[in-house]
Amino acid sequence: MASVKSLKKDVHQVLGDIIEAIYIHELTIGGATPETTELIEDTLNKFDELILDINTKNVENKKAHYKAVFVKLENIAGQLVERINAL
Repeated sequence: MASVKSLKKDVHQVLGDIIEAIYIHELTIGGATPETTELIEDTLNKFDELILDINTKNVENKKAHYKAVFVKLENIAGQLVERINAL
């Protein structure tokens, strides 16, 4: 990880792209469904969770902590994309 700033940008960009994909799906089917609404809410909750993880103070090994947050981001993004594909 280059910096906390770039990690926050990655989180914002990845989860923003996922929300954009959900909106595109909604446009193609003609409107929001309960499933897409729930998926957007879950994505926003995961965003908040990741930002809280990044901003955690008193971390013993910052480099390892940020690496773990990045891996968590990759896992969350993969799960969300699978849910989008299942729509």
